[in-house]
Amino acid sequence: MDDRPSPLLVAAALGLAGLLAWSGVAPYDRATWALEVAPVVIALAVLVPTWRCYPLTGLLYFWIFVHAIVLIVGGTYTYARVPLGFQLADLLGGERNPYDKIGHFFQGFVPALAAREILIRGAYVRGRRMLHFLVLCVVLAISAFYELIEWWVAELIGQNADEFLATQGYAWDTQSDMLCALIGGIAALLCLARRHDRQIAALRPRRAATAK
Repeated sequence: MDDRPSPLLVAAALGLAGLLAWSGVAPYDRATWALEVAPVVIALAVLVPTWRCYPLTGLLYFWIFVHAIVLIVGGTYTYARVPLGFQLADLLGGERNPYDKIGHFFQGFVPALAAREILIRGAYVRGRRMLHFLVLCVVLAISAFYELIEWWVAELIGQNADEFLATQGYAWDTQSDMLCALIGGIAALLCLARRHDRQIAALRPRRAATAK
């Protein structure tokens, strides 16, 4: 059996590395860029060396890639200045750039798939209802922890944290961020559960053959 990663997976990893390098050439605010793209660097550092011993489904790899692009774009421009966000604000008639909400949606969408895959493959939980409940608990825990990180950063660097927080004067930014993450998690469960199940099932025989 061929143990090498698929060309598509290699291309995705190299593509993300290239985008990271490009985005770091002249970001709007370098400190904000470093904070925003840190999760992408961490993900690459974890996923690249573990692809052989614990390969993920193609579905999860794809959405991790999409989420990474969202983070890199947000870090390059800062979330309050992403051009796509201004276009969405004009389209929806809003006054604030909503790109940060897209980021928080994916902050729920992708972790939901990751938590779901880990729980199913490890047989840590029985029953669909309990599975979905625990997945959403993980989503909210990650979202809440990220809001704590934003608070700690704000306390550490003071007024210079405005670009990282991207509240844009909205008093309920923290709560709405967590709501967007929850909506993202629910959307992942509703839209992708069956396809995810099929890919997880297909992954098990491959893992068994590798073990032999």
